[in-house]
Amino acid sequence: MIVLIQRVLRSSCTVDGEVTGECGNGLLLFVCAEKTDTPKTVSAMANKVLKYRVFHDDMGKMNLSALDIGAEILVVPQFTLAADTNSGTRPSLSLGASPEVGKKFFEQFVEEIKSSGLKTGQGVFGAHMEISLVNDGPVTFWLQVPKKS
Repeated sequence: MIVLIQRVLRSSCTVDGEVTGECGNGLLLFVCAEKTDTPKTVSAMANKVLKYRVFHDDMGKMNLSALDIGAEILVVPQFTLAADTNSGTRPSLSLGASPEVGKKFFEQFVEEIKSSGLKTGQGVFGAHMEISLVNDGPVTFWLQVPKKS
């Protein structure tokens, strides 16, 4: 599973002119399931994201997590994060999970984030979405659950 984390002052997702999810100060999470993912992978990533320290403490160090500050979260499905861009000039999307599995794991991920008690909005799996954001920093991290060898 891949998650692109962006620390934001605010963000929103709009589908067909309707806002489907939004957040204030917190995290915008772009989420992609890969072929090798399992429900355990999804849980591990949700746990990691919630505890990932990207917010400043009183000393100005990134030492606080979304849980520590009561951040708001917007979760957006983005299968293109699994693109293989190593050859040619067109990305290969063969590394991503199937749409059925991707949707199932996206929904599991959202539920695990929501279970933290943090205000959580979400995008719509498979829809054409318009994402608005004001990045804070900018602070952006690409996380991937390590693959077993």
